[in-house]
Amino acid sequence: MKPLDTQIADYQDASAEPGVWRYARASRVRVIVDGEDYFELIQQAMLKARSRVLLIGWDFDTRIHLSRGRRWWQAGWVRLYPARLGSFILWLVRHQPQLEVRILKWSYGFLSFFRRGSMLLDLIRWFPHRRIDIKFDTAHPVGCAQHQKIVVIDDALAVCGGIDLTSGRWDTTAHLEFDPNRRRPGGSTYGPWHDLTMMMEGDVARALELHGRARWVRGGGKVLAPAAHAEQSAWPDGLEPHFENVEVGIARGRPAYGSDPAVDEVEQLFVAQIAAARRFIYAESQYFASRSIAEAIAQRLCQPDPPEVVIVHPHAAEGWAEQVAMDPARAELVAAIREIDKGGRFHLYVPYSGETPIYVHAKLLIVDDRVLRVGSANFNNRSMGLDSECDVFIDCARPGNDHAEPAIRAIRESLLAEHLGITPGDVAELARHNDTLAGLIAAAGDRNRRHLRPFHPADPGDFARDMARRETLDPEEPGDIFALGSPKRGLFRPGSLLARARARLQRRHRRRDE
Repeated sequence: MKPLDTQIADYQDASAEPGVWRYARASRVRVIVDGEDYFELIQQAMLKARSRVLLIGWDFDTRIHLSRGRRWWQAGWVRLYPARLGSFILWLVRHQPQLEVRILKWSYGFLSFFRRGSMLLDLIRWFPHRRIDIKFDTAHPVGCAQHQKIVVIDDALAVCGGIDLTSGRWDTTAHLEFDPNRRRPGGSTYGPWHDLTMMMEGDVARALELHGRARWVRGGGKVLAPAAHAEQSAWPDGLEPHFENVEVGIARGRPAYGSDPAVDEVEQLFVAQIAAARRFIYAESQYFASRSIAEAIAQRLCQPDPPEVVIVHPHAAEGWAEQVAMDPARAELVAAIREIDKGGRFHLYVPYSGETPIYVHAKLLIVDDRVLRVGSANFNNRSMGLDSECDVFIDCARPGNDHAEPAIRAIRESLLAEHLGITPGDVAELARHNDTLAGLIAAAGDRNRRHLRPFHPADPGDFARDMARRETLDPEEPGDIFALGSPKRGLFRPGSLLARARARLQRRHRRRDE
């Protein structure tokens, strides 16, 4: 197979700088929070597509409904369009004769894709239309995954974040404890779900279109020509941007495979952004199980005047396998960090709706209200070295981005308001009377239906603890997947801050038991 740069003439795989693939300008940017808004907005954007819709995801389910009976007004008349994703894509290509739809999904679960009932019928209905094509991405080592969540429309609008176009992702920002509308295509219900993504317009969309075409080729698709220039923006009507005229950075991660070398921009950038924090780090992540992330936080906490670290995450990982892999590692890392954190600056929280924990699927990092980062990468080892990931970020230190800080602060306040069941104005008022985010959260209390509760991991037990320390189920490199863990590697590398903290804890426990 020819190298990508010979197949796609303008593709450059090298990083522009450590932790960054490239920078590109965006005319408009909006952080979209939770599935209800995202599904409706991405449908509005796809309605404006004229050349290509490129969908790249961990999962894809044609049975989901993007909207419910909404209408598209154009030139004074009304056209109804399907809400169900599979039917909507077919409707699109029938009504736009030049439009092609390319879908790239992770190869795992290929057979389950066809067991999803009417999805097989969708593939049969799509088959005669050569402008609809779906590929199952196998371009990764065994045990690794295609985890990016990207949508690119024509060459002008792109979405990158944590939301797949699949079931179980829809929820409102109200996160009702019991909502009959949170129902999978098969009829089962699920609990409150928090997620987010970033919509961008301009040159950054062209960069992500190039990145998406490269992944399409890696995943087994034929070389795609650049999408035709869009005369009309696909930006949804009436959507107010959070940012205008900003520079956006793109960070990638993937394991080595075939002739493609490994790319660790995602991990490098996380470590650099954590090290640069001065006042606070606010993060939302599905997991907290990454050794390198924990070591970066520990390194910063042991320095003079450390920042406050607030992480919002789920009470437990979703699914038995994920709980076995991630939750014990979280308990071990948190215990070591709290041994280092003499100033009480490290905080974990779980959002609740009533007495039901809200599942956090978002992948967000905000540093000092100067850096905003959204993407597909979690705080776990898989996202650092095993899976293909893509994150986007806005850094106020970049030329021309100094005006972005108020909007980043507003996004953080809005997210805290959502979790605390209050208004962004209430968050701003509480901030005036509390010097820390933890103080602000404590002052808001837990009397509202939605609230944040401090989280303290339970003891995982000896067997789960040993598995976690060896990184047996969440390794850092593809070659470690079948190694059954190595005590010489693992969560606590010899000589690291975390290893020394763990040793102190062990000595204290032995003295207590004697």
